[in-house]
Amino acid sequence: MGRIVVVGAGLGAMAAAARLAIAGHTVTVYEQASTYGGAVGRFERDGFAFDTGPGLLHLPAVYRDLFVKTGKRPLEECVGLSQVDPAARHVFADGTRVDLPNASRAGTVAALEAALGAGAGERWGEFLVRAREAWDRTRRPLLEEPQPARPKALADEPYPALRAGLLRRPTRSLAQVGERELRDPRLVALLDSYAEAYGFPAASAPASAVVLPYMEQTFGSWYVAGGVRALADAVYERCLERRVEFVFDAPVDEVLTEDEAAGERAVGVRLESGETVEADHVVVGAPVPELYREQVLPWRYSDEWTHFQRHGTSRTTVLLALRGAREEGAVHRTVVHGDGERPTVTVLRPDDPALRPDAGHESVTVSALVHGLPEEQWAGFAARMVEAAARAVPGLAERLLWQEVRTPEDVRAATGTAEVPGPALADARGEWLPAPNLSPLPGLYFAGGWSHPGGGLAHAGMSGALVAGLIVEGAEFRGSQ
Repeated sequence: MGRIVVVGAGLGAMAAAARLAIAGHTVTVYEQASTYGGAVGRFERDGFAFDTGPGLLHLPAVYRDLFVKTGKRPLEECVGLSQVDPAARHVFADGTRVDLPNASRAGTVAALEAALGAGAGERWGEFLVRAREAWDRTRRPLLEEPQPARPKALADEPYPALRAGLLRRPTRSLAQVGERELRDPRLVALLDSYAEAYGFPAASAPASAVVLPYMEQTFGSWYVAGGVRALADAVYERCLERRVEFVFDAPVDEVLTEDEAAGERAVGVRLESGETVEADHVVVGAPVPELYREQVLPWRYSDEWTHFQRHGTSRTTVLLALRGAREEGAVHRTVVHGDGERPTVTVLRPDDPALRPDAGHESVTVSALVHGLPEEQWAGFAARMVEAAARAVPGLAERLLWQEVRTPEDVRAATGTAEVPGPALADARGEWLPAPNLSPLPGLYFAGGWSHPGGGLAHAGMSGALVAGLIVEGAEFRGSQ
């Protein structure tokens, strides 16, 4: 069994650490911050508590598998999980509202038909059939298996184009899917919102991003009691149970290499303090592109990476402490679509006693995609976000006690980069693939949101499983069967 150094304590890195420890390896995690979790953060004040990262969990099977494989207590004994129903309420720019049920395609079609008019639900249903085809084509190579050595094998667009007579009309972007196939601007906005939730601007995202609404509407949305931070707590505790050692406030300055007969290999890390730590394998859970640029990783290997997923987006989050209880009929998640003056925002209102001082108050989280917005405009952008959220929270202005704004710089402080990574997507150029788990430097592996299969809680957790499999079983490991 070997000595494993893990750089970073995000969910993907901790998932790898727990799996490697149960396999008998000695695992030490070095984290630059003073706590674990990475983007899965927490903010507390005056009895209010908020998730500062993801607020919902999709594909909980990834974490169920982690807990089954690393201990006796299953996931549901470590955290409380409940389905969010309705999955979301959508408030469109024209004032139309629709509640979409959780994990029910037929229910979603019926709800859209009733709210948006005859034919709307049918068009969305037909779109989901094609989205399922894209999902079936990409599920294993983009979620359950390590990225192949030749990533161009994943560069074909999996979304089936519409036929026009005998010709196939190429559908290269998600925006084209909406324009050509959905037609109703509200359905287009609905489709766009799924991409934006993962940090993808709909105008530039590939057509294969259709797998995102398919995944959510098929497998559902889940809430973790106490907030998603409770999931990070549970994964951290599982790591401690498996005797994983954590060293916080310990930035890594360099991955060390050594020449061997067969070539160069990673042999440990040098900390900012100057201490060197030897290792048989190094697992990096921090943002891969940033580490190459900062030369923490050997810069000479960066030329081999031509497909880093970089879409230049971040997220602004506004935390709202409100007086008064939730009104009757309130839902957990509302997506308020942009109207030209205000951005599209996601409003989370979990009815969770753990997040408020008492029943006479409420904690609300409002988040929005930020793309190409100058820093001097962030304050005004946050104000417009709160204005948009008022369409989902009656009497918001009168109920507001205080607010806390989390900007892209706060994202950078928590994770090492202001950008938010998204899941791996197939496309005609291979530009939406993150770093493979197996690096070009022997002994060095990548886990977490910036590595295959990409960002999002489920995808990051799966990256940890893939890295553990590659280390334990070798480079021929092919993932779950």
